[in-house]
Amino acid sequence: MPVKSNPAAWKDPRHRRGLAGERAAIRFLTARGWRILDHRFRMGRLEIDLVARRGPVVAFVEVKTRRGETFGSPLEAVGWSKQREIHRVASAWVDRFGRPRDVYRFDVIGVTATPCRTQIEHVEDAFRPAWR
Repeated sequence: MPVKSNPAAWKDPRHRRGLAGERAAIRFLTARGWRILDHRFRMGRLEIDLVARRGPVVAFVEVKTRRGETFGSPLEAVGWSKQREIHRVASAWVDRFGRPRDVYRFDVIGVTATPCRTQIEHVEDAFRPAWR
């Protein structure tokens, strides 16, 4: 899926690293039978990294990419504030594209990319905000 701006023009290497992590997560999910419905779905300034479907299950996926675990696991970076943002955007996605029989969940994928290898950890149903 194309990115709306040109990554070559991005000055902050963390943005390029994040995009590389998202692309690794896309390959990881598609190899496991998921279909990517949206990449970087936006609602105003807020976004969901990936929206993926496998059968009736729709997963809203936050991808966190790190160069190592010096500052902890990338999975630990999705706190309650980020969860609340993801939930708000997911609600907008469901209003627009949801189907009556869909089952929704929130996943987190941690990508640790070192010069030697890339490690991916997928936490299914990582958190459950209250739907309103």
